[in-house]
Formats: sequence, C-alpha cells, structure tokens
Amino acid sequence: MSRIIIFDTTLRDGEQSPGASMNIEEKLLVARQLERLGVDVIEAGFPVASEGDFEAVRLIGREIRDCEVAGLARANRGDIDRVWQALDRAANPRIHTFIATSPIHMRHKLQKEPDQVLEDAVAAVEYARKYTDNIEFSAEDATRSEVDFLCRIFAAVIAAGATTINIPDTVGYTVPSEYARLITAIRERVPDIGKAVISVHCHNDLGLGVANSLAAVEAGARQVECTVNGIGERAGNAALEELVMAFRTRHDRLEYETGIVTTQIYPASRLVSQVTGIRVQPNKAVVGANAFAHESGIHQDGVLKEKSTYEIMTPESVGVPQNKLVMGKHSGRHAFRDKIEALGYDLSDEQVEIAFTAFKRLSDKKKDVYDEDIDALIADEIIRIPHHFKLVYINVNSGSVAVPNATIRIETDGEIIQGAEFGDGPVDATFKAIKRLTGTGSKLLTYEVKSITGGTDALGEVTVRLREDDLTVMGQGADPDIMTASARAYINALNKLEYKKHNKPRVRV
Repeated sequence: MSRIIIFDTTLRDGEQSPGASMNIEEKLLVARQLERLGVDVIEAGFPVASEGDFEAVRLIGREIRDCEVAGLARANRGDIDRVWQALDRAANPRIHTFIATSPIHMRHKLQKEPDQVLEDAVAAVEYARKYTDNIEFSAEDATRSEVDFLCRIFAAVIAAGATTINIPDTVGYTVPSEYARLITAIRERVPDIGKAVISVHCHNDLGLGVANSLAAVEAGARQVECTVNGIGERAGNAALEELVMAFRTRHDRLEYETGIVTTQIYPASRLVSQVTGIRVQPNKAVVGANAFAHESGIHQDGVLKEKSTYEIMTPESVGVPQNKLVMGKHSGRHAFRDKIEALGYDLSDEQVEIAFTAFKRLSDKKKDVYDEDIDALIADEIIRIPHHFKLVYINVNSGSVAVPNATIRIETDGEIIQGAEFGDGPVDATFKAIKRLTGTGSKLLTYEVKSITGGTDALGEVTVRLREDDLTVMGQGADPDIMTASARAYINALNKLEYKKHNKPRVRV
C-alpha cells in the first residue's frame, strides 16, 4: 500500500483565483480546517509577494502544528530569506523554491539560457539548505520543457539537497498518457531519484487536472498538489476532494492511501466557498449540491431499494450533514454549540456568543433555521468581519409608482456617515448611496442573488464582484431582507478591496 502525500495549495495557488482574496484571519480559519482535514502540507502563501501574505504565512506557521507549512520562493536569496523569516517558528517548515524550465518561459520570461537557469536552481536549493533540509524544488511549466533538460536540472537539485521535486503542469497542457510517460522517464533517467519524493501539480485548463494527477501517481509520483474545490489560477487546480475520493472509492484499481479525514471534506469545501465567495457549481463532483441528489424516478426508485444502485459513495463519507431541520427560537446555547461543531466550525467562546446572538435574531424572523442558514450566519458574523466599512442602517423605498431611493448609514474608522440616493431600482439606489459614501472608484461586474433555503422567509444570499484598476474582489452578504443582504455584500467587497489595496502583490507567479 503506497501513501500519497497531500500538498494543499488552496491558500497560495487557490487564492490567485480572480476575486478570491482572503485576509489574514480568513486564511487562518481555512488553515485550521485543512489541519482537521488531515492534509500533509499546507502551502500558506508567497511571503515576498506582499506584507499581508508574509504575515499570513507567519501566523499559520506559528499556529499549525500537525501539518508541514510551506512558503513559496523564486530561485533567489531574497525570496528564500523571506520564506524563512515567516516560517522560522513553524513546527514543520518547508521551503518551496521554483524556476521556469520550458524554452518559452526561459526565453521570454526569464531571458536566460538553460545553463544559467540550472545554475540558479542549484544555488537556490543550496542556499535554502542553510535553513532547513525540507526543500521542494519545482520546474515551472515542466510539461512544456525538454525532457533532457528536466532530467539534468532534477539530478542537480537532488544532489544539492532537494527532498521533493515537483513536475507541474503549470498551464494545464498535458494529457494523462503523456504525463505518465514524462514521470516514468524522469524516474528512469535521473540519478538518485529515490532520494526525493516526486510531486505533481496539475492545472485544469483542459479539464484534466485530476486525471493527469492520477496518471502521474500510477507512474510513480507520491505527492499530489491540489486545492479545495479545485480553485486556482484560470480554470483552477486538481480538486483535493475528487482525488481523495477516487483513491477511496476505486481502491480496487488505485491502491493508495492518504491521511485525509474524509468526513471533513464537505466542511472544508463549504468554508473555502464562503471565505472566497466562489460558489461550488451544483454538479461539482463530491461536494456539489447535486452530488447526492436523485431526481429521475428510476434513480429514486433504485436508491430507495439499495443506495449502491446509484451512489458509489455516501454523503456521510464526505461529511455532508443529513439532519437538515435542526434549530428554532427555543434552541439554547448548548444545542447551538453542538450544531456548529457538527457542521465543522471551530469557534472561540467569544465567536460562539456573537454567532448565537445573531442566531436568536434570525430565529425571531424565521420559524425554522436550517444548516445552510447557520452557515450563512457564521459567514456574515464571523468570517466576513468588517475592517474598514461597517453597515449600520439601511432603509429602501421602492414601488410601481415611487422613485426608488435608499438611505444608508455606514461606520468607518469610528465615524458615522450617512447619505441617500435615487436609482433605477432599489439595488441601484442602494449601491449608489454606498458608492458615494465610501468614495469608491470600483466598477460592479456581477450581481447575483440566491435563496439559501426554501420558503418565503428564506435567507437571501447576494454575491457581488467588483473591479478597481487591476484588482478584482468578490463580496457576499446574507439576510432575510434582500436589500440588506445586497448592502452587506457590496460593503464586504469594498472591505476586501481595501485589504487588497494595502497588500497588493509585488510579484505574481
């Protein structure tokens, strides 16, 4: 039985999804859930990119004790120093350094000859070894690199002390059979390959991220780099939940094991979705809303007789809660704490009290409070913590014979500001008022509304996407009143924009 190392890069590559910015507190929440999930390595960020990224990596390195924590660095001393400054107090630190190896990247991006790239790679690994023996080296754009050069550079960095070599499909270009041949060639041709773990990092541009990762594992890779919900640059990365459940469900063909606690998969998926604002599509494998839903009469009949007729895995196996209708206005603190723990949240006593107070307010408006309502409540009250702007008050007037208008009161830096605007509709009036009060120059790209549960008293969840210059953010808000939810979503997005302005990446990978 071969053990596969799960290297989670949700907090680094995943955060590079357009609009998926996370502040330090949100990153720590996700990191703690990844620790409960049982990942082996958390890639916490790219410390040199910004002060915010550095602080997040440092905090995660100090708080997380049961996983290795990695920081990304280009193949230069400044980046490597910055990683170690962030991880010097981590229980299990890893330095992950990389350089591009494909002809197109070396020629156009690095403007270096192959021998110089090899020299830089070796120098980086040798320099990183003064800090730790746990060093990963990645050959960026490996699947479009020349095999001979890959073998040369991997042999050299292993000799220099790299303990993991990563063969990334950076642009999602390869196909499973081709990728397997590449892994096999490297295993056969690189001297001392047994001294290093072979890792793979697959992007999903052709929808082959998971398939390529599985092919690489069967060819000898023993570390897979992936993200929760498959988020990441462009079309995303190989999805952690799909890889892990493929190993578990098809154990007859894929005789590998991981350390993942599969019942924590769904809570992790839900948390990442709430923090980033990127919704999981309903037909998403393993964690989508329809993954265990059966609408066809034939399917329903079969499942009622024997679940295995149309379910190859159970919802319980990935942590999907089955008891939906659970809470009401008479539920107490103890029952509420039990419920949020069952949903996978690890909150402090102070956070539980904040969430419970909000729950009581909600239960006065709604007769029945569902799991999804509690998710939205915790997201609004705990996860989406206001930092710069806070909604104090909203009043909207609209109708078939009235000119829509909105009055908004916002707190910013301890000061209360208030204003009103007319608009083409209630949402337009609300957003115009907020825009004038905050002075934002951002542009609204998308506005979406969905009902979290059924019924006329259901919570409405609003998602907005804003852009200002080269920054894109997503904001979310939930409330039984759609206009209040809309205002919260817009302000949540503005807070994320303020955070990104002050922690703007200096470099991108």
